[in-house]
Amino acid sequence: MTNERERAGGRATGVMGPRAAQRLEYAIISLGVVALAFIFQPFSLAVFAVGCGLVVLAGLANNLLPLCEPGVSLRTLLRACLVVALVFCAVTLLSITAAYFYGVLFVNALAPDLNEPFYRAPLVWGIAVAALLIAAALAYLKRPGGAEGLSSQGKFSAD
Repeated sequence: MTNERERAGGRATGVMGPRAAQRLEYAIISLGVVALAFIFQPFSLAVFAVGCGLVVLAGLANNLLPLCEPGVSLRTLLRACLVVALVFCAVTLLSITAAYFYGVLFVNALAPDLNEPFYRAPLVWGIAVAALLIAAALAYLKRPGGAEGLSSQGKFSAD
């Protein structure tokens, strides 16, 4: 961090200040509150479905709360966000696969027509591609010097 401060003329760039850390913390907590509001609203089943996905994402995003401290670099925060997103994609693919096989193994006797297999759905392929892109971004960030430009370009408020 001292090298970054020296390059910026005594002011650290690419690290969170107290105000940015507090805003990030409040945003993560607010995501969970909004997800719960979406789940317990009595009006729309579609909003309920969005809330169910958001509550899982909010639960995973809570893993970022320890990084909501002043002085945390953008690269560290970005890497943690990518890990959370990758876990979300992997869990989503696993749950879609489990739901499909549940239908094949247990519901097949009641309703033998299951339309098309789950792996032909565009949503599944979209999530799989997103997971691969996130994994590639993580591999890029893990390389030595992989995100050198991030610390000089990404600026948090220094408050």
